[in-house]
Amino acid sequence: MGRRSERLSRQGALAGDAGEGDVIQVVSRAFDVLRCFEGHDSRLGNLEISNRCGLPRSTVSRLTHTLTRMGQLVYLPRDQKYRIGPSAVAMSASMMKGAQLRSMIRQRLQEVAEQLPGTVGFVVPDRFHLVYLQFARSASALGLHEGTGSRISMASTAAGAAYTAALSPEVGDAYIAEMEREAPEAAKILRPRIEANRQSLRERGYVTACGLWSPHINGLAVPIWSPQYQTFVVVTIGLLSAMYDEQRLHAEVAPSMVALGRSLGSLMEGAEGDAFNARIPRKPVAMAVHNNNKPINSEGVNELEAGTRRARPARSLRAGDGRR
Repeated sequence: MGRRSERLSRQGALAGDAGEGDVIQVVSRAFDVLRCFEGHDSRLGNLEISNRCGLPRSTVSRLTHTLTRMGQLVYLPRDQKYRIGPSAVAMSASMMKGAQLRSMIRQRLQEVAEQLPGTVGFVVPDRFHLVYLQFARSASALGLHEGTGSRISMASTAAGAAYTAALSPEVGDAYIAEMEREAPEAAKILRPRIEANRQSLRERGYVTACGLWSPHINGLAVPIWSPQYQTFVVVTIGLLSAMYDEQRLHAEVAPSMVALGRSLGSLMEGAEGDAFNARIPRKPVAMAVHNNNKPINSEGVNELEAGTRRARPARSLRAGDGRR
C-alpha cells in the first residue's frame, strides 16, 4: 500500500486532515452537496443547498449542474429544484446487498430493546454527525424516537462520545480540530469531555452522556470496530432520565449493551470475508456482568476489545491509527 493509500486508510481520517495536495476540493464539495438531500423525496434549490453547505451559490450552481449531468441529481423545471437522481439511488442500492447482515443486527437490537424501555440504535459516522442504519424499540419505549436514516449530533450524544473516544488520540484530536474549524459550537461541547470519555472507554468499555442532548434523555454507547467500513460504528441506547439515572445506566443498562456490542462485533467480523450470505449463525445476546469498580489493565487487553470481539486472546488497538 502506498503512502497516500496508507493515509487515506487511517481510521477516522477526514479530508481536512490531509494537505492540499491530497484532497481534490471539488470532490469533497460535491459530496457536501449530496449530503444535503437527507431523504429520497427532498427537493432543494441552489440557494437552499448553498445555505446548508456554506458554499457560494455560484459554486453550488456548477456542482449541481455537473451532478445532474452525471445522474446523481435530477432537475425539476417546474419547482426549479433538484432531487436525488438515479445514479445516486443505484449507488445506495449496491450498499443494500448487506440486508441479511443488517437484519441480524436488528434482531440483536430488538432483543435488548425488549429488556429496556428505550431506543436502541446502530449508527455510523458521517462527518460531524452519525446516521442510524438500524434501530429497535419496545412497545413501551418512551421519550426518544429515532428511525433508520435519522442523523444525530456527534458532539452531544452518547454515540458521538463513544465514537470519538474510540479513535486513536492522534486521529481523535485531528478530528476535533477539524470540527473546531467547521462546526465550532459542536467542538465546544465535545472537546472538554474527550479525555473523560476516553477514560470511561478504557475502564468500562462504554461511554455515557446524561442530559447532554436533552435534559430528559440519558444515553449509553459502545463503539465497535467494523471491518466493512474500516472505522468504528456504534451501538447506542437512549432512555428517559426520569427512569434511568447515571447509576442505573451503569448497573442495569451497561451489561446488556456491552454484551450487544460483543455480539455485533462477532457478526461483522464473521461477515468480513463471507459477506451477506446465509452462513452467519444467529447467536443469543449473552448477559455479561461488568464490574465497574475494578480497574482494567489496558496494556494488551482493554475493555473495548472485550466488548466487541469474540472470546479469544485480545489484540490491542494499534496506537498509531486505531486499526486492528
